[in-house]
Amino acid sequence: MTKVVSNLWFEKDALRAVELYVSLVPNSAIVRTTVMPADSPSGPAGSVKVIEFTLGNQNFTALEAVPLDPFNHSFSIMIQCDSQEEIDRLWNALLENGGQAEQCGWLRDRWGLCWQIVPRALGDMVAHTDRERARRVTEAMLGMIKLDIAELERAFHART
Repeated sequence: MTKVVSNLWFEKDALRAVELYVSLVPNSAIVRTTVMPADSPSGPAGSVKVIEFTLGNQNFTALEAVPLDPFNHSFSIMIQCDSQEEIDRLWNALLENGGQAEQCGWLRDRWGLCWQIVPRALGDMVAHTDRERARRVTEAMLGMIKLDIAELERAFHART
């Protein structure tokens, strides 16, 4: 069976990053850690760390090696939350120690990895067949930094 695994390339602290991520997201675990046993373009034998882990039952590999390309918005991890408390908890934990908040529920953690912390219902609201409701909730979301479920619901259910 084919297996899809997302790969994250860290310049440093990959294990610390992965330990934080798996502590925050249910159904997550570090599966295996190892080092590359041979010299590679990424570094000499024993210097490249490989961490296999699951995050919310999704497969990932974290590689810690010489700098390559920094993380950017072309790849992000989205976490869909059922409550404002869950959004707040994840948002605060990922911003701790040097993360940066961005528009529309996006943030960068201290390692530069991009995350989207969103209400699970947002996708359904934006895709709703009543395009006026979808427009209102989208405009509300575009004006936010951390997403606020109550405000998004108010925009979605507003009478015009």
